Amino acid sequence: MEYFIDVGYDSINKYSEELCGDKVEVVQGKDSTIVVLADGLGSGVKANILSTLTASIACTMLKKGENIFEVVDTLSHTLPRCEIRQLAYSTFSILQIFQNGEAYIVEFDNPPLFYIHEGQIKEIQGNSIFIYDKKIKESRIHLEEGDMITIVSDGVIHAGIGGVLNLGWQWEQVSEFLLKVYYEEKKAKNISKRLIETCQNLYLNKPGDDTTAVTIKIRKAEWVSLFSGPPEDPTMDRNIVMNLMKAPGKKIVCGGTAGNIVARELGEELCIDLDSITPNIPPMGKIKGIDLVTEGVLTLCKTVEIIEDYFKNENSLKRCSFNKKDGAVCIARTLIEECTHLQIFTGNAINPAHQNPEFPSQLSIKRKVIQQLVKLLKKIGIKVIINYV
Repeated sequence: MEYFIDVGYDSINKYSEELCGDKVEVVQGKDSTIVVLADGLGSGVKANILSTLTASIACTMLKKGENIFEVVDTLSHTLPRCEIRQLAYSTFSILQIFQNGEAYIVEFDNPPLFYIHEGQIKEIQGNSIFIYDKKIKESRIHLEEGDMITIVSDGVIHAGIGGVLNLGWQWEQVSEFLLKVYYEEKKAKNISKRLIETCQNLYLNKPGDDTTAVTIKIRKAEWVSLFSGPPEDPTMDRNIVMNLMKAPGKKIVCGGTAGNIVARELGEELCIDLDSITPNIPPMGKIKGIDLVTEGVLTLCKTVEIIEDYFKNENSLKRCSFNKKDGAVCIARTLIEECTHLQIFTGNAINPAHQNPEFPSQLSIKRKVIQQLVKLLKKIGIKVIINYV
């Protein structure tokens, strides 16, 4: 069975600081996914430099197959020293997940990570090793579908200290919150967002420390296939429709011409759903065997806007636009909530109505929008395959 390593993270800066002292790096190696959360000493520019160097060095070296001793040795000889505290390090947590499900975990001075297995918080047993006077916890576990790991900087467990909560949120309370959210949210990004939003509230919108959460969830692969635009060669119509129907997961068709092609090749009727019309987005359609049928360029442009807005507002979980019943919202919801792998079939035929005279003749607005969508989805961890026809 194919699994998907879903990674999502969010941060808030210490109050009045322009730069975050925490840094998250996610790297896809040849046979593993590497996630590093580094928390630089102090806050502001210096902390940002320390954490960025730490995360970058650790990811690069582990990707090349170096061991943790070599990583720490390099960090010890590379990071600049704090003249006041005479310390030259950033705390860090490292998670390396291999294709067979084996996970290698390294923790140095960050709060213990949160591990949910079989729907319960589980303690990870590990060994303590000393490298250059640094006590490092090293663990190995096997991850299965449904397992979740959340890594946090100490800003999370200190949230509310001296204010809403006398002693901060603390590890036990955070674990209870994560267990609750685990059952309410499917996507890793949503879990991290909710955790950080709660921290922001506990800090009364004035965080006393840089605060970061990274969630890694092992999910069953969920495929979505999207067809937008007719092929350049009309004789390929049947071939592209058959490939769409053979593809796994949900099926989305965007565009009037694409919808007519699919309906014709399937021998089905394309019906317009007038109840779905909105002031800005054309109505959706219905074709038997297709999960979602929408208009093309306008709907895809709005879809990109919705997804951009959703992931830019890192400290808010307001989903006002998700309450609407239009094609763009339906596509965005499907891609955000129900998709780990997206396969796109997009035709090279150019619709003159979609051509902007400021663009090169070979580049249509439709293709530009598809490229924007692909870039955005890859940024949030969705695997994308594009088939130009």
